[in-house]
Amino acid sequence: QVHVVESGGGLVQAGGSLRLSCTTSGRTISRYAMGWFRQVPGKERELVSLISWNDESTDYADSVKGRFTISRDNAKNTVYLQMNNLKPEDTAVYYCNVQTTGRDYWGQGTQVTVSS
Repeated sequence: QVHVVESGGGLVQAGGSLRLSCTTSGRTISRYAMGWFRQVPGKERELVSLISWNDESTDYADSVKGRFTISRDNAKNTVYLQMNNLKPEDTAVYYCNVQTTGRDYWGQGTQVTVSS
């Protein structure tokens, strides 16, 4: 079992920055890929970014490339999402995802609101 908790969301003006954190407990995450997803009401949850278990590979949605950076600290069982130059269309609930063998784990999400 993996317990996932996101933090760092909030209200920010367009062009601003936020840093999301995803802290896990219950099992070491050092062997698992992790990701950030986001969802707005009425739409499906979409992938924002992924990072491999060994930090050697990352992937980003086209809409956030060049603005968002994913990173991880396995010693702290934590994954981060640095979000710069935020846009109103980035407004969503952001969820952390842990991709273990056999199942994924999700947190409750953190709200990010970008005002224009």
